[in-house]
Amino acid sequence: MESDKTVYIIDAKRTPIGKRNGSLKDVHPVDLLGNLIKETVKMNSINPENIDDVIAGCVDQIGNQAINIARNAWLSAGFPESVPGVTVDRQCGSSLQSLQFAANGIVAKDYGMAIACGVESMTRVPMFSTINEYTPITDSLRSRYGLSDEWFSQAKGAEIIAKKYNISRQDMDLLSYNSHTRANRAREIFAREIIPVKSDEKIILKEDEGVRQNPDLEKMNSLASPFPGITMITAGNSSQISDGASMAILAGQEAVDKFYLKPRAKIIATGAVAVDPVAMLEGPIPVTEKLLKRSGRDIGDIDVFEVNEAFASVVLAWEKELKVSPEKVNINGGAIALGHPLGATGTRIISTMLNILETEKMKTGLIAICEGGGMANGAIIERLE
Repeated sequence: MESDKTVYIIDAKRTPIGKRNGSLKDVHPVDLLGNLIKETVKMNSINPENIDDVIAGCVDQIGNQAINIARNAWLSAGFPESVPGVTVDRQCGSSLQSLQFAANGIVAKDYGMAIACGVESMTRVPMFSTINEYTPITDSLRSRYGLSDEWFSQAKGAEIIAKKYNISRQDMDLLSYNSHTRANRAREIFAREIIPVKSDEKIILKEDEGVRQNPDLEKMNSLASPFPGITMITAGNSSQISDGASMAILAGQEAVDKFYLKPRAKIIATGAVAVDPVAMLEGPIPVTEKLLKRSGRDIGDIDVFEVNEAFASVVLAWEKELKVSPEKVNINGGAIALGHPLGATGTRIISTMLNILETEKMKTGLIAICEGGGMANGAIIERLE
């Protein structure tokens, strides 16, 4: 018998991920998320009036993504005005944070059922669009961290981590090559978590656009770094700039019983941590340790892992520190191959993890995502038989 505080994942779906200036460049992010919500709610035979809140992750909340995209996407879907929405920003883990907030609301009995989701159109709203002449850097931040007028550099953090954990350029390029190889092999599997994007009932994208069918390791090895002062971090071993949306429907036991829902998984633990904002990207290590402690599990109790491939060094450092086999991490590839639409990545990984657990007949999966500003959040989920 499950606890009345159990939080279930009813379903998790995502759009295919589009390349920057690719097939999704003309799709408004409000519609990208709104149509995904509409289709997913419909396929689960859920009355939208029974949703208590919509919590969306989105990083660059300006222009097309301004003024609470969660609310706008819901209304764009044609759904009841009585359902509220809120948009959150925890950088790359924004929609995983949405899942955590939704789960906490269900445990607190504030919600019976909620949608955690995320969206980012990095084509239409480029990264750092919210930084203009009104810089977020204060004198105290400059003094504390030695900043000029530039915000903390993720590429610099990725290189700091590579050097700290003795990770070579070749190691990073090989992980990146394997990401494309695994993702290419998993195209049919991904189709189970993807809802194609349509325009006027015509499909404009049905599979991830950034995956290379024939990745070239030698070419990856030859790439120069586009980042000033950086030598090891390249476009080949970094995540792609992308467009996409994702979502998960969460519910408590009372809503499951009342609305005859069929859960696919349950949430075992969620959490967030913060680390040095200069090195920035080591957060997946302590958030993993925090999740294991909270859940009373050891690393060996977890069947499969998703560690977001913001940069190859992040995943390799995590594997080395926690002594986890690469064969258990990102087994269908990650953001280096698929792309990293910032606000959408968290619940995108939830949909992928759930798909992996069901396809591979595994039980438990752990997710960890590094984030700008030196943070990370994560989750452990368990497939239901």
